[in-house]
Amino acid sequence: MYKLVFFVPADDAERVKEAVFASGAGRIGDYEACCFQTAGTGQFRPLAGAQPHIGRVGELETVEELRVELVCADAWIREAVAALRLAHPYEEPAYDVWPLATF
Repeated sequence: MYKLVFFVPADDAERVKEAVFASGAGRIGDYEACCFQTAGTGQFRPLAGAQPHIGRVGELETVEELRVELVCADAWIREAVAALRLAHPYEEPAYDVWPLATF
């Protein structure tokens, strides 16, 4: 089992979550589409060569984003990350994948 955490602009969150859920992630027992999300502010400065979805090259940008956390079975984690990257509006989405221990 893995924990997948990603950051996404609030306006794009539902679309990206649905893509990740469709891959099989976010299932806990007899429940699906399970996640926890927290609002916050992300920041970045696109460098030369970037094609930012939001902001301009060389300028610091802040964006209202959600941190979305969910679990994913081993069998689906690669598909979940691929779905996240495909659906996410950013060229380089920020995400973490952590293996989880079972107790």
